[in-house]
Amino acid sequence: MTGLTIAQAAERLGLTPDTLRYYERDGLLLRPVGRATSGHRRYDEGDLRWLTLVTRLRATGMPISDVRRYADLVRAGSGNEAERLALLHAHRRHVLDQLAEVTEHLSAIDHKIGIYTEVLEPTRDGAA
Repeated sequence: MTGLTIAQAAERLGLTPDTLRYYERDGLLLRPVGRATSGHRRYDEGDLRWLTLVTRLRATGMPISDVRRYADLVRAGSGNEAERLALLHAHRRHVLDQLAEVTEHLSAIDHKIGIYTEVLEPTRDGAA
């Protein structure tokens, strides 16, 4: 079987092999990972696309239990799209709340930068 080894897949995804094994054990993958004749895992492009989504969901704060639920719904096939959509909408609201909070923090940092910049820069009207 062709495909990427666990080390290659992990590097491409910016994860560790241990994280990939954990995701597999915890039911976050859509299907069992393929195996070479040696028994080593082999990841194909479909695996990488799915794992990229899982990585994005986790990076934006989706709990493992919600990622698992989403994976379960996708594995179950059609007929549960409304539940999938509701799960993603709820997570989107969470991400938007995070963005608003981070934007507020960034504004405070920018304010402080402005204060220190004014203190350290000579006046611009030539009175330095």
